[in-house]
Amino acid sequence: MTGEKASTRNWLGLAVLALPCLLVSLDAEVLNMAAPQLARDLQPTAVQLLWIMDSYVFVVAGFLIAMGVLGDRVGRRRLLLVGAAAFALSSLLAAFATSPELLIAARVLMGLAGASLMPSTLALIRAMFTDPRQLAIAIGVWSASFSLGGLAAPLIGGIMLEHFWWGSVFLLAVPATVLLVALGPALLPEARDTSAKGFDLGGALLSLAAVLVLVYGIKRLAAGGGQAVPFLAILVAGVLGALFLRRQRRIPRPLLDLTMFRDARVRVALSANALSFFVLYGTQLAIVQYLQVVLGLSPLRAGLWALPSVVAFLTASLAGPLLVRWFPAGRVVAVGAVVMATGHAVMALAPYGGGLPALVTGMVVGGLGLAPVYTLTTDLVVSAVRPERAGMAAAVTETGAELGGAVGIAVLGSVVVAAYRAGAPGLPAGSTLMDAAGDGAALTSYGNAFALVSLVAAALVAGAAVLAFKVLRPTPVAAEQPAGETSDMVASARQ
Repeated sequence: MTGEKASTRNWLGLAVLALPCLLVSLDAEVLNMAAPQLARDLQPTAVQLLWIMDSYVFVVAGFLIAMGVLGDRVGRRRLLLVGAAAFALSSLLAAFATSPELLIAARVLMGLAGASLMPSTLALIRAMFTDPRQLAIAIGVWSASFSLGGLAAPLIGGIMLEHFWWGSVFLLAVPATVLLVALGPALLPEARDTSAKGFDLGGALLSLAAVLVLVYGIKRLAAGGGQAVPFLAILVAGVLGALFLRRQRRIPRPLLDLTMFRDARVRVALSANALSFFVLYGTQLAIVQYLQVVLGLSPLRAGLWALPSVVAFLTASLAGPLLVRWFPAGRVVAVGAVVMATGHAVMALAPYGGGLPALVTGMVVGGLGLAPVYTLTTDLVVSAVRPERAGMAAAVTETGAELGGAVGIAVLGSVVVAAYRAGAPGLPAGSTLMDAAGDGAALTSYGNAFALVSLVAAALVAGAAVLAFKVLRPTPVAAEQPAGETSDMVASARQ
């Protein structure tokens, strides 16, 4: 199947769409750098600081599905422009907040606006690029810009905080969103599901509650160990999720089209996508701590050493869609997962003589493998539904990535802490790696823990590679079609 070639206006529109992608991921990470200054100036309580740091991610994760479907109903360009304007205003409010309560409110508004941006951008790309190969390239650009914000946040945040106050990190969003609002009406088409009627408000509230409670429980689990509250929250989230799915099966116009999950290729693509973020976010803190505490690098130098992996990811994001011209997409995903697993295995050598070269090499190799996994699985899922429901499919993909990252932080973070404390039993209760700086035994124990979690990450991604190789294997084109239209990339996973 082929489509009409994209115009110059479409490619310019893609450049404009890259802006909100970068902003949403940047804002999810950059505040971590500003936390010490912020705490000194606003003097929040421990609970208030937790909400300042986490409320943005909670709201983004919770509202993605509802906002994706809302964009399908009211128009993706309209929702995108309204969300961009709201993101700029709430960023200004956050930048000049004078109290913890005001900053929390601003972060919630930013999360609500951010949730409206992500599904709309991907759904508009699906509408603008009907040629499958050009669509693959456009999604590569989209994923590169989305990931660039998160990967570059430490460096950008460090530079801003070196010269300005903590609120300056929020002002980065203002000129970019103003540009989007100014150019969007001229460069972006309007796209909506013209057959859709009504909006499943009850389903939206159930999905919101399920995701919010789940993310809350996972974050509490990561921070508080074996307390009962996080496990109870996860159980409640499971019940709410089951009620949401039951409702979607029974109502005539569901919020979520469950027929898309009948295709095993879609299920595996979503799983591989979520797992890649599970490993990415689950190992990120361990890598940062190893660079700064074990290797003794400053935050700025640690950020600079992360740049090669950013370049590798950006390069591979564009190379992956080009590779499917010659190889089936499923094979490219499987090979990408193998490369990613290899990168984490190389990182495991850092504590055993490999040092900084092994760590940086592993990060670069991991970035090269992650990019095609993320890009091609996203394309496969979004292309597996009819174009009118692209916003819903995009929201499902992004929600999986958010949840995968949250679970990764909790699970792999717990592995690091458990292995670190088991290797240094004399550590005082409640002590962290930061408290052990300069303690040779503690640093050796952390090195062993870092190697262990790197190998666990490598094994998980290797398992995903095997699954992708088997399920996304080439099959005849006449095989079962997924729900709605499919792009040639989906077909290429079968050829």
